[in-house]
Amino acid sequence: MNDMLGSLWRRRGRLNRMDGFQKLLTLLLIVLGAFMLLPIVYIFNHAFKPYHELFVYPPTFLVREPSLQNVNELLAVTSRSTVPMIRYLFNSVFVSGLAVVLVTGVSALCAYPLSKHRFPGAGIVFAAILLTLMFAPEVVQIPRYLVVSELGIMNTYFAHLLPLMAMPIGVFLLKQFMDQVPDSLLEAARIDGASEFFVFWRIAVPVCMPAVATVAILAFQNAWGNVETSALFMLDDEMKSFSFFLSTLTNNLANNVAMQGAAAVAALIMFVPNLIVFVILQGKVIATMAHSGIK
Repeated sequence: MNDMLGSLWRRRGRLNRMDGFQKLLTLLLIVLGAFMLLPIVYIFNHAFKPYHELFVYPPTFLVREPSLQNVNELLAVTSRSTVPMIRYLFNSVFVSGLAVVLVTGVSALCAYPLSKHRFPGAGIVFAAILLTLMFAPEVVQIPRYLVVSELGIMNTYFAHLLPLMAMPIGVFLLKQFMDQVPDSLLEAARIDGASEFFVFWRIAVPVCMPAVATVAILAFQNAWGNVETSALFMLDDEMKSFSFFLSTLTNNLANNVAMQGAAAVAALIMFVPNLIVFVILQGKVIATMAHSGIK
């Protein structure tokens, strides 16, 4: 209790030391932050609205009579599925978790030599990686399908993971971050007898943890919401993802009244894991954006 009172007193002291402009700026940031929270508040409220509130005019932002009716409707729909919902959920959790590790690792292993090893053609390779950012996802669907088919990994977890492992934006972020790691720091470790993998794993990666966390968030969001691999590469329903399963329940509902409540709960279920991962790693993301060099 004393520690809490002391913390509040110190914050009050810092607030009193602010000039008028700083107080105004703080107030504007608070208002902006509250405004940016509105979509999150809405999606939580929308999932628990009964049907007479979902279609009321004018629409309401906050739920007036919270109900679990939509949750029960979604459970009723999923209970009629030939494959248990828990199977789809397991597939998504397993693939998303493994994708975070593999995508982050591959991006770091690609960014490190591009940043710290001046081999011939490094600039061309990096330019080619950046060029892939211009491609629309539809452009690479046929080549991806041919690669997965020729490798003989259709209807396996490898088919879920392989198309996700190449993430050019991850390589770009890590490469730009590793450029700021002093070469003298790495050379000192090599002079002390450290192997190249030790230099990469114990020096370069820890220094770049803010960028690693950012890439991990992007990799999780990409894998958790991915429906392409399930639609193209999975033949059995048991191998498809939770996002694909929910998308089949909510397709073609734009002009329908039925199952709108289930669709609202499905949207919330897909959103919550992304929110949790971001909240856990948001401090590292802020450090990535604010990083201005290693002192």
